[in-house]
Amino acid sequence: MNRRLPRPAPVRRPKAAWRQAKGGAAFKAGHAAEWIAALWLMLRGYRVLGFRLKSRAGEIDLLVCRGHVLAVVEVKRRATMEAAMLALKPDQHDRLIAAGEAIRRNRPGLQRLDLRIDMVALAPWRVPRHLRGVERR
Repeated sequence: MNRRLPRPAPVRRPKAAWRQAKGGAAFKAGHAAEWIAALWLMLRGYRVLGFRLKSRAGEIDLLVCRGHVLAVVEVKRRATMEAAMLALKPDQHDRLIAAGEAIRRNRPGLQRLDLRIDMVALAPWRVPRHLRGVERR
């Protein structure tokens, strides 16, 4: 009686619990930062059109408009306000422009608006900073 034993299932290593907790906490903090930024912009007269919009070019944290301006808003939350204001890199700026153009191209009501890249910088115990028309560095 030479029976063949079944092969054991491959061992899948679970992510370390601390790493999962860290990732979940960062995800929640990012969502909270985006809500704070949206409220801040609404207080200043902007209308929020969308949260976390995805396109082939990338993801837009917030899409807002006021008057004839359509603003693609990147939200950056860091330990200091200075670090948050410097967190937008040139390649990310290019992706935001491409994503904003893609969203605007697919929505006829937005095509007449001027596209602009904005940023909201957040830091603990500091008033949010809204930077309008962020240029590529």
